[in-house]
Amino acid sequence: MLVEERRSRVVLGLDPDPAALWPEALVRFAGAGAGESGHLARAHTAEAVADHCRAAIVAAGPACVAVKLQLACFERLGAPGWEALERTAAIARDHGLLVLADGKRGDVPVTARAYAQGLVGETEGPFGPVPGLGVDAFTANPLLGRDSLAPLIEAATAAGAGCFVLVRTSNPGAAEIQDHGDPPLHERLARLTDELGAARTGECGLSLVGAVTGATQPALLGRLRELMPRAVFLLPGVGAQGGRVEDLKAAFEPHPAAGLVTASRSIVNAHAGRGGQPAAAAAAAAEELRAAAWDL
Repeated sequence: MLVEERRSRVVLGLDPDPAALWPEALVRFAGAGAGESGHLARAHTAEAVADHCRAAIVAAGPACVAVKLQLACFERLGAPGWEALERTAAIARDHGLLVLADGKRGDVPVTARAYAQGLVGETEGPFGPVPGLGVDAFTANPLLGRDSLAPLIEAATAAGAGCFVLVRTSNPGAAEIQDHGDPPLHERLARLTDELGAARTGECGLSLVGAVTGATQPALLGRLRELMPRAVFLLPGVGAQGGRVEDLKAAFEPHPAAGLVTASRSIVNAHAGRGGQPAAAAAAAAEELRAAAWDL
C-alpha cells in the first residue's frame, strides 16, 4: 500500500489562487502585461497555474502520498483551466502520487452518473469513448440521499477508485447543520457511509467508500471511527484552519492507512511565515507534517 511504502499520510492540497502564484510560475510570462484580452489572459493564467502546481508537487511531493485538486480553482478559468487540471493530475502521477479530485459532487442519479463519467469513467460518444479525468478518488456530497451516491460509488468501484463522502466537514458553519438532530446529522451520514462501504472492503479491512471528517473537530473522531470502522478518513483542516495533527490519533486506529491528513495553504504558503524561497519552505513544511502524522 502506497501509504506504507512512502511512510506518509499527507495529502498535498492544491487550490491555486491566480493572484498568489509562486514567482517561478510567472517567469516565462515576463513579457505579458495586465492588459491582455480576456481569452489570452485566461489561457496564460491557466498555464501559470499549472506551472505553480508543478513546482509545488516537485517541492512537497516527496513527503506526500497524494494530491488533492480543488476543482473549483481550476474550473473558474474555463476550458484552459480544465486543461491545467489535467496537466496537474498528470504531473502528480509522474511523481508517484495518487490524485484526489475535490469537487464534492452530488446530484440526482442521472446527473451523478455524468459526474462519475467525468471523474473516473468515460462517456460514449458518436466518435468513440471520451475518457474522464481518471482520478484515484473524489469527494461526494450525500445530502441528496443514497440514490445520488449510488452512481458515483458504482463508478468508483469499477475503476478501482475511492469515494470520500462528506460526513463532518472542517468549516466553522458545518456545526449549524451537521451537528444538529438526534442523532446528529454527522452520525446519520456516518452510518450511511459505513453501510455503503461494507460490501466494498479490501483485504486490508478498509473500504473504497471513505469519509471526509474535518481535523478541526477532533473530539468527534472517536465516535465517527466507531460508526465507520472500515472507512478511510480524509482529514482536512490541519494548519490554516486550526486543526492539529497530534489530535487525530483516533482516525488511524484500524490501520496505518486509515487516515489521510490534507494540508493546502500551510504547505504551499509556508514561505509567508517561514521566509525564504516558496519551494524550500513548502518542502520543509510537508516533511514536518509527514513526520508528525506518521508518528501518531
